[in-house]
Amino acid sequence: MSDLMIYTPGTSIIHRVPAGAKVLALAVVSIATVVVNNPWLTAGALLLAATITVIARIPRKLLIKQWKAYLLIVVLLGGYQWLTDGPATAFHVAGSLAALLILAGAISSTTRTTELLDLVVRCAKPLKRMVDPERLGITLALGIRSVAVVYDLARDVRAAQLARGLGFSLRAFAVPLVVRSLRQADGLAEALIARGFDD
Repeated sequence: MSDLMIYTPGTSIIHRVPAGAKVLALAVVSIATVVVNNPWLTAGALLLAATITVIARIPRKLLIKQWKAYLLIVVLLGGYQWLTDGPATAFHVAGSLAALLILAGAISSTTRTTELLDLVVRCAKPLKRMVDPERLGITLALGIRSVAVVYDLARDVRAAQLARGLGFSLRAFAVPLVVRSLRQADGLAEALIARGFDD
């Protein structure tokens, strides 16, 4: 699985908090920071995210890998908002996004994927007339796994380019990545059909 989606075992209070409480807290912070454009609230969300990360004792190496993937998006979005709407809006948008990414990373690092999927299945049970909770859980598990797989494929493609001494080319990077992803998807589809998942 991708390094960005590793559960890190631990005994911190954050690890012991139930998955449902973590997800609910993330939802509350998300709604608050998106709806209320207040620099103090944004700063508070960032402080909360940093504090939870420290309490959870998430390895620095994992944090660095996560932020290599997130930082460019946050910087570009913040820069665009700065140019179009000014520094206050840029801080609100980029700061809120950064806080939510940190919190989401803390949840994924301190909560087993099986716990999150069990939570989804339990929440979906009242809707079982419209959706099969177990199938929904399997679908989400495959979706989560697919993100990790595509990330690893992208890393392998780029490593192969560097090994050949090639510079970065979007077309040369995207084509093999898409081809490998489609092959992976075909293999997964065949395995699911063989196990009767399409019944």
